[in-house]
Amino acid sequence: MRALICQRHGPVEDVLPGDMPDAPAPGPHDVTIAVEVASVSHATKLLIEGRYQSRPPLPFAPGTEAAGRVIACGAEVTRLKPGDKVVALSRWGCYAERLTLPEHTVYPVPDDLPLLSALPIPISYGTAWCALLWRAAMQPGDTVLVLGAGSGVGLAAVEIASSLGATVLACASSDAKRQAALAAGAAHAFAADENMVQAVKAASGGRGADVVLDAVGGDAFERSVRAAAANARMVSVGFASGRVPDVPLNLLLVKNIALHGFFFGRYIGWTPADERIVHAPAMQRTMSTLFDWARSKRIRPAVTAVYPITGLAAALAALESRQVVGKVAITITTETNPCMPSLPDSPAGRAAPA
Repeated sequence: MRALICQRHGPVEDVLPGDMPDAPAPGPHDVTIAVEVASVSHATKLLIEGRYQSRPPLPFAPGTEAAGRVIACGAEVTRLKPGDKVVALSRWGCYAERLTLPEHTVYPVPDDLPLLSALPIPISYGTAWCALLWRAAMQPGDTVLVLGAGSGVGLAAVEIASSLGATVLACASSDAKRQAALAAGAAHAFAADENMVQAVKAASGGRGADVVLDAVGGDAFERSVRAAAANARMVSVGFASGRVPDVPLNLLLVKNIALHGFFFGRYIGWTPADERIVHAPAMQRTMSTLFDWARSKRIRPAVTAVYPITGLAAALAALESRQVVGKVAITITTETNPCMPSLPDSPAGRAAPA
């Protein structure tokens, strides 16, 4: 089968299309998927470079989130059947024409929801939902500060929090990203600069943020501690800035702030123990809710740029430069779904059709 192949850990430019052995036949609780489109994330780059929490055996196909159709099911699989539209989460392997993996992190997509709209839901919306509700115990009426609000996870957090009755303050690196956050439901949007603390305090009547969701780290996180209200709940979900922040523990102490780490991968099989089966019931309920919300337009997940299979390096470069608003994807194949939009074979990619 055709795939993007990482032969050795190193530069993403070395990951090129080629042929690799076909996906194995599904075991009793596995499904095989014909992949049509797969997402691109900062974690993808770390995995290729050998700097992620896990290291797949070489050579391997990267990619952790895919959308396509089921083509085979194991004997014990009852939730899915051949022909179903699905999105899937895997430790790696999504940048290949076919993928076999346990059914526990494969989720059916409603017939009336396009695959490009479904693709951002598992990781971006799943991370935001679980971080806000499971870890931060967000409540209606809370003031929620979202750092990195123009990213896939950030925009999802803005939509979810505002839809559940929170007042959302969005922090993003460019005017385009701030405008996108406002369109997604944020009450205010501002830059993550030295004026951020004053802006948060002004927008919250002097109290500060009750909940902080941080996917950025670095200076933005350190400033957000000062922008947090007394008894705030802060959740760290990543370090897109490239720097793990120094935590001012004295401020956490005097302000009674609770700081939570949140690794979404624990719930979807990305730890050595592979706990996905333990968390499958809760994750499947969460995904069902998010798909219902997407169908009713309560949330509007979208891929904002699609690159060809040869454009992975360009897609990652765009992410690293913070040029991209929202979610980025690469197309793997359009053969299994005639309704899939035609995607351009251009290194620069283009905005995905609405």
